[in-house]
Amino acid sequence: MPVITRLMLQNFKKFSALDLSFCADRNVLIGDNESGKSSILLALDLVLSDSRYRVETLGVETLLSQSAVDGFLAGERRIEQLPVLTVDVFLSAGTNPDLNGRQNLADIDADGLRMRIAPMIDEYGQDISQVLQHNPSIFPFEYYSVKFTTFSGGHYAGFRRYLRHLLLDSARIDSEHAAQEYTRAVYNVNVPVSERYRLENSYRQQKNHFCEQQLSVVNDALELYRFGIRAGTKSGLEANLDITEEGISIRNRGKGRQCFIKTEFALRRHQQQGELDVLLLEEPENHMSHLSMKKLVSQLATDRQTQLFIATHSSHISSRLDLRKAILLGEAGKVLLNDLSADTAAFFIKAPDNNVLEFSLSKRVLLVEGDAEFILIEYFYHLLHARKPEDDDVHIIAIGGTSFRRYLELARLLGTRVAALRDNDGKYQQNCAERYADLLSENIQVFADPDDTRSTFEISLYQDNRDLCEELFGQERRRLTVQEYMLANKAEAAFRLLQHDKIMNVPGYIQEALTWIRG
Repeated sequence: MPVITRLMLQNFKKFSALDLSFCADRNVLIGDNESGKSSILLALDLVLSDSRYRVETLGVETLLSQSAVDGFLAGERRIEQLPVLTVDVFLSAGTNPDLNGRQNLADIDADGLRMRIAPMIDEYGQDISQVLQHNPSIFPFEYYSVKFTTFSGGHYAGFRRYLRHLLLDSARIDSEHAAQEYTRAVYNVNVPVSERYRLENSYRQQKNHFCEQQLSVVNDALELYRFGIRAGTKSGLEANLDITEEGISIRNRGKGRQCFIKTEFALRRHQQQGELDVLLLEEPENHMSHLSMKKLVSQLATDRQTQLFIATHSSHISSRLDLRKAILLGEAGKVLLNDLSADTAAFFIKAPDNNVLEFSLSKRVLLVEGDAEFILIEYFYHLLHARKPEDDDVHIIAIGGTSFRRYLELARLLGTRVAALRDNDGKYQQNCAERYADLLSENIQVFADPDDTRSTFEISLYQDNRDLCEELFGQERRRLTVQEYMLANKAEAAFRLLQHDKIMNVPGYIQEALTWIRG
């Protein structure tokens, strides 16, 4: 079966234009709220479903880019300038000659599927013109239609699926309609068309038999009216199917368990029978406990048969599934993380739960080395600038000292402005200057105390605030000096300094960092 290699969008949802390339195994979409992650999954789902009914249910007005609509209404409003929505899904080449052609946004010979939503000018051109002339503020959504074609221009329909896919949206997991649609989708993925026809026929016969054999007893006692069994698609077999675990409907399970069962079921069925080619997951971490999420991620990471597209806000998911498979969506467009070094990607996979997604979504970051710095840095920032860090879009993240290079490499790829504050550990030139020289840029700087005798944050803090520290901790020392006490109780000492009402002196290298990060 083919795999999805590329997606091109035109006037779809928030995207006036978008061009994404995909991996054959896993693709992790990350980004802030409203960045377009869900829109990408929706675009793939609509094309692979090739369902005119689904598009009509969602409504053209919800799919067509609002910027395209506004641009048209603000312009000459000529009928030939009406915007067109296009979604092109490129597939790996050579699997089916019917898929190959040049009818795609890239205008190249390729295999693929297309959804195009366009005004019906040939059929209703005169009516559309009248609407545009007499109602300047009205957009003619009602005169748009959807067509599903291959890149060769041939039409395709739901019964001829080139890829079997499934969309799981945990945000809609408690919806009765969503549960029904999921069950129907799983049934269609796992049961061939001929077998579905046979089962539907058998189900209808059983209903007729029940009516004739059982309801007849009741109906014989009635005079004018009779009871019957509903017919039609809304009362057919698919409408009454359910999925159970140990005899209990998944609809009666908790939301987190529902999400886990659905995803596990989809992956397991493909591993056993090869019946699912593409799995689309919308924020699978929703409603899940940390343990359940780890189990799910483990399954996703080991599956190599189903092509995965995952939209997530979870650092655990994005890092454990390999950051090189991630696509960051933001205001400036897209950033592909496939250029991240293998060592750094492996580090984030194996490292303890990290802040990698939090880091990736930030515009400006202060990286600090420990809990003590993290506790005091916001106070220092407000002391120097009379503002909170978040007022300047500055995010503070505490990481281990061995992680600095990993985060700075990621920052270089993302273009994030980062100030890294670290201890010199007694060797400023080696540990803080030479060690990061290849990563420094106008957006990445490392700040440390240049005095080797001031080897840690606590020593610098003590020496710049000697009187305050002696007053605050001097009575508690026994065999330790105040400086030694602060080094042995870093977080506690920082917390008590923060609670004190006297103004502290900010070490010079921290002053430099907090001024530079705002630039």
